[in-house]
Amino acid sequence: MSRSMRRACFLLALGAALAGGYALAQQAGPSDARRALYMPFTPPPGERTTADVAWPAPASISLPAPIPGIGRPASEAEIAGWDIAVGGDGRRLPPGRGSVRDGEELYQTHCAACHGEFGEGVDRWPALMGGRGTLNTDQARRTVGSFWQHAPAVFDYIRRAMPYAAPQSLSNDEYYAITAYILHLNELLPEDAEVDAARLRAIRMPNRDGFILEARPDTPDEACMAGCRAGRPVRIEVDSRQFVRPGSHSGFAEPQ
Repeated sequence: MSRSMRRACFLLALGAALAGGYALAQQAGPSDARRALYMPFTPPPGERTTADVAWPAPASISLPAPIPGIGRPASEAEIAGWDIAVGGDGRRLPPGRGSVRDGEELYQTHCAACHGEFGEGVDRWPALMGGRGTLNTDQARRTVGSFWQHAPAVFDYIRRAMPYAAPQSLSNDEYYAITAYILHLNELLPEDAEVDAARLRAIRMPNRDGFILEARPDTPDEACMAGCRAGRPVRIEVDSRQFVRPGSHSGFAEPQ
């Protein structure tokens, strides 16, 4: 059976398994009261995306003064080696292009050992596909297709951190191709698609509007010396099997 046939069978089986969860997810949305818990704020006028809007800085926080004689300003050359971040709206995407077909071969070589042949995940390594419609259920599955907000951010993370054993070791064209293949696994690109900076910017991810900008208050660093539990009971449990092998006669073989 060809790879494309095996992938089709895999997706059909996965779709049947997730259909119930997806239908349930469509029936429930975040309430106004729940949204209010996160103190949403409105981004400044003119922002093209919510991905790069920082939380409002608490007024009580200030940076410490430099210590004389320690450290020096980083040079432009030193900064350039690390300054490869791509904005959620695609700002600073590098030149290059890659196809889904080329990405499949690259993915099998560099990614499948951990993330599965079709992005389903291996052992404890995360899945890259599936999970759409599950985020507001008790069986949420965060994947590229279900959770990520912007397609350029997918490219940015893969280029920055992958392959796991040799990050930033591939060319921009190869990273574009792998990104295209992962988006294809999530049914966001057709099999014959090719992506570059402009095409990647144009892709609208399923969870694009699922994020809430959050104005978190500063948390004061104050030690609690009395009444800290506020009447709530505290229970501490230790499972010694986390530290010693059962039957080793060192500690207990069962939770205490």
